[in-house]
Amino acid sequence: MNALKNRVQLIGNLGTTPEIITLESGKKLAKFAIATNETYKNARGEKVTDTQWHNVVAWNKTAEIIEKYLEKGKEVMIEGKLTSRSFEDKDGNKRYITEVVCNELLMLGNK
Repeated sequence: MNALKNRVQLIGNLGTTPEIITLESGKKLAKFAIATNETYKNARGEKVTDTQWHNVVAWNKTAEIIEKYLEKGKEVMIEGKLTSRSFEDKDGNKRYITEVVCNELLMLGNK
């Protein structure tokens, strides 16, 4: 049951080309956002699409694959866990962010 406690699976499209950061230790970090779409009909029978944006980070080998193969618009399936963190912006204000830490990546769509 522990494997089910904090698990996220998303299928969506990259909103931007991933930002790749190489740390002093040599580890790689990929940061990007994916959009997921849900379609439904409203009370008047009109088709409505709801788009949600998800911040995603990936490390090491997964980040290297992302750097090599992914760009804006590509469809992917990711699996990972939700994490939340806080930081101070340039004005000294405390900000909070929730991200999906990607453990598994599957490239979908056209090659």
